[in-house]
Parts: sequence; structure tokens; C-alpha cells
Amino acid sequence: MTKIIECIPNFSEGINTEIIEGLADIVRNTPGATLLDYSADASHNRSVFTFVGSVEAASACAVTLAKYAAEKIDLTKHVGEHPRMGAVDVIPFVPVKNMTMDEAVEVAKAVGEKIAAEAGIPVFLYEDAATKETRRNLAAVRKGQFEGMAEKMTKDAWKPDFGPAQPHPTAGVVAVGARMPLIAFNVNLSTDDVNIANNIAKIVRGSSGGFKHVKGIGIMLEDRNIAQVSMNLVNYEGTPIYRVVELIRVEAARYGVHITGTELIGLAPAKALIDSAEYYLQIENFDYNKQVLENHLL
Repeated sequence: MTKIIECIPNFSEGINTEIIEGLADIVRNTPGATLLDYSADASHNRSVFTFVGSVEAASACAVTLAKYAAEKIDLTKHVGEHPRMGAVDVIPFVPVKNMTMDEAVEVAKAVGEKIAAEAGIPVFLYEDAATKETRRNLAAVRKGQFEGMAEKMTKDAWKPDFGPAQPHPTAGVVAVGARMPLIAFNVNLSTDDVNIANNIAKIVRGSSGGFKHVKGIGIMLEDRNIAQVSMNLVNYEGTPIYRVVELIRVEAARYGVHITGTELIGLAPAKALIDSAEYYLQIENFDYNKQVLENHLL
């Protein structure tokens, strides 16, 4: 049986269309890999790609993307709202079909080792591929960002899993890992006060006492002059999207602020969206497996 794996690399470039399309072309031109989605955000100065393929194709594509990013993206000149530590900031692998998480971990390790050898970028393994519990959380790995990484890596606790003991001078470092599906979801607010977004993010994220499966920060979208709660939902069944949105709505009201819209970055499992539709439509006795047409067709 063919094993299918998903890869969702994030790059610290959301403005230069030539570089972004160059990254997309690498995926398009990799035999056995299929580009499902990619999007760029100028305020975040970041782009997110989603592709699937065989283990061999996805692995080769990820390495080529990392080498291209190291060549084209210079973090010494990078400015953006999203925290970042590398030209290719993070490369997660998700088992999709006929694969176990353990197998996805082995893919992450092999890809990380090859990126370090061929691109000269230090690699930290994270999430299920983490070699230390302190590296499981991406936020912990990224803390200090590109500017603080050189000093951070002088400490024994932060020696990379693969590659040189110092960051690449312009491409920084990269986190490579294996995980279950994650939903990148943002909520826009009717205010230009980023402190409000930060306060709300602190309430919803698990690390500061909020929802266990939510990571979040407040950022400013300069091009739209609005504040945003930018989040990663790492377990949409443990903490569904609608629950997070409703808490943000309640907390925003304390400041006389309302939600103006939301953003889904990349792809999300259908059930995560249908769960929210069920909640807002107040459908009684809804059965996801029986009452969604596509479940029968597919």
C-alpha cells in the first residue's frame, strides 16, 4: 500500500512574489508531490505551503525547498509580525494514509539530517519527533527568534539535533517535526490596539491558563490597521474552533471591541469546520458520518 504524507512548510517571506512562486514551482515540479494550497501574508511576511506525496517525494521536496529558501531569503533584512527563526521556519510532517506517527517521525529525522548536511542550516526536531521534552513545543524552540538564536545555541540545552552549532548567517535555523493535523486560525478585531489582541491571546492560549490545545499571540496587521489574535489549534476535537471564537468574542466585548472576521490559513479537516456549522446552526441530533453527503460519496 502506498504511504501518503503531508508536509506544511512555513517560509519567512510573504511579500516577494517571485520567491513565493519559486517555492510553489519546486513543489509543482517534484514528481510524486501534489501542491494542495499555498498562501502569503504581507503583514506576517510569511507564506504557508501544503503538499502531499509519497515519503520519497515529500522528503526530497522538503529538502529542495529548504535549500532554495536559504539561498533566497535573508532574515537579516526580514521584518514581519509573525515570530520567526529561519528562512524556512518550520517543516512539519503529518501522516495521511497508510502511515503511523512513528513512521512520520522517522521521515522528519531523515529530512532534518539532510537539510543540515546540504543547506548548512541547524535543525531542531520538535513535536512528536522531539529528542527532548523541552523541544516538543515549537514556541519554546523559536523563543528568542532569529536575532537571539546565536546566544541561545551557546547553551548545552539548545544544541541543534543536526547541523552546525551556530545559526546560518542569513537563513537562521529550522524546526522539523511530525504532528497530527493543526489548524492555523486567526481572528481579526475592530481595533488598532494590539495590546487588546495580546490580552485576549493570553486568555485563550493554553500556556497561560486558557485552552489546552490553543497557541496564540496578538499581532498588528499594519496594512489593514487592525489587531489580530493569531492562533494554532493543535487539537480541533479537544478544543473546537467555535469554542475559541466565542471566548474571543466575549473577551473582546470587555474592551468595546468586536470580531470583524476570521482567517483560515492553509487547509483544515472538514470535520473541524462542520463541527462549527453544527454549533452555530444548532442542529439537533446531527450525525457527521451519516448526514454529510460527501462522506457517502468519498
